[in-house]
Amino acid sequence: MLALYNTLSRRKEELKPIHKAWVGLYTCGPTVYNFAHIGNLRTYIFEDILQRALAYNGYKVKRVMNITDVGHLTSDADMGDDKLDKEAHAKKKSVQEIAKFYTDAFLDDLKKLNIEIPETIAPASEYIPDQIAIIEKLFKKGVAYGTSTGVYFDVSKFKDYGKLSGQLLAEKMKGARSEVVLDKEKHNAADFALWFKLTGKFKNHLLHWPSPWGEGFPGWHIECSAISRHFLGQPFDIHTGGVDHIGTHHENEIAQSETAYDVPLAKIWMHSEFLLVNDGRMGKSEGNFITLTDLKHEGFSPLAFRYLTLGTHYRTRLNFTRESLEGAQSALWKIYNAYYKIHKNTNKDIDTLTIPLGKKALNFLDKFNTSLNDDLNTPQLLAILHEVMRSTMPIQEKCQLIDEFNKVLAILIGSQGEILPKKIEDLMKKYQQLRDNKQFVQSDALRKEIEALGYSIRDTERGPDIVKKFF
Repeated sequence: MLALYNTLSRRKEELKPIHKAWVGLYTCGPTVYNFAHIGNLRTYIFEDILQRALAYNGYKVKRVMNITDVGHLTSDADMGDDKLDKEAHAKKKSVQEIAKFYTDAFLDDLKKLNIEIPETIAPASEYIPDQIAIIEKLFKKGVAYGTSTGVYFDVSKFKDYGKLSGQLLAEKMKGARSEVVLDKEKHNAADFALWFKLTGKFKNHLLHWPSPWGEGFPGWHIECSAISRHFLGQPFDIHTGGVDHIGTHHENEIAQSETAYDVPLAKIWMHSEFLLVNDGRMGKSEGNFITLTDLKHEGFSPLAFRYLTLGTHYRTRLNFTRESLEGAQSALWKIYNAYYKIHKNTNKDIDTLTIPLGKKALNFLDKFNTSLNDDLNTPQLLAILHEVMRSTMPIQEKCQLIDEFNKVLAILIGSQGEILPKKIEDLMKKYQQLRDNKQFVQSDALRKEIEALGYSIRDTERGPDIVKKFF
């Protein structure tokens, strides 16, 4: 039984798919005006573990991710400039060029982190008719209204507004009144935009479409309601995102979708907690905006970052430090080296290692399944993996369990560990001899030769460790 924590009900719930043949999973994607930072990527790792857990439990997963290329203002509420439009103007490029560049960079980051690419990736700008159709329904329901600058959803007419965050509407109204309101014609300060017209500050917006309310472009929140319904129907099984989405973006999705179609948007809502940097917020203004490429340039593996995130439960804040990442990378090295030695000692190819599992191995497998199905308890999964590696089980059983666990954890290089070719083994023996003889100039030259062949070396007190480069 797979039990998942539902933000909406505030408790763990057994997954009971709506459809017999598949599970519908919608994951909020990036706004592609900049590179993803490691806080963003923590959420995508959590969503990858969720997808892998669903598949591991035998479910066919139908996963959809939006790409926001229009309508997301510099505030998650309706204030500021459109992020893509602003970047395009600044770089003197088209919005499409900006979106493609950062979408490609984002997908490259996912691949480096062993994150499975979603089955469907849907740019918001390609689903404008779907978004307009929902807004038209909201007008008919009497909850949407127009102003001289846009179209808004009247939150006072949705009695359950705030149910996801647990914040009463009156509290949200009070908070919204303290902010600078873009449109003075709004009925309530907390009303959110469905459509922006080409007027005022947006008169030169680069992307725009015709609509019943005039030429313009959609607000940020409507895209997810439209895209999720287009591909998964309504309701669907699971909607995910970061905790920063709960109070505004996801609250607004629920309001507009449930009002338009009189049924829930999703059954289970799941959210990943924040990643902090040295116990503080990460961002450009703080000067600590960290990307995966930044970490790579510092000598860290993307998979070390993945390992680090798995060591903390997705619903717990993760404090990122270089020291913690160094610890994760060291632990990953140990796993790779142990895995290599296990396979080396079998004198067999990986594909020939399958044997019936004994009682002890089956017990480990049961513990793994139990922890996975308890709301994706990845810290416990890593602990079980290390237990297996330290155990006295037959080597073949260890290999099978490690490969089985990796279907979910995805921390080994590619889909399997790597076995060192004889040429590399011979070079490593020579490297060790040079180090033992304190011929460091020669050993450094040989090290570069080995690394040029695609391997990484780390010198330790017990001798050099080597694995195929995993970044």
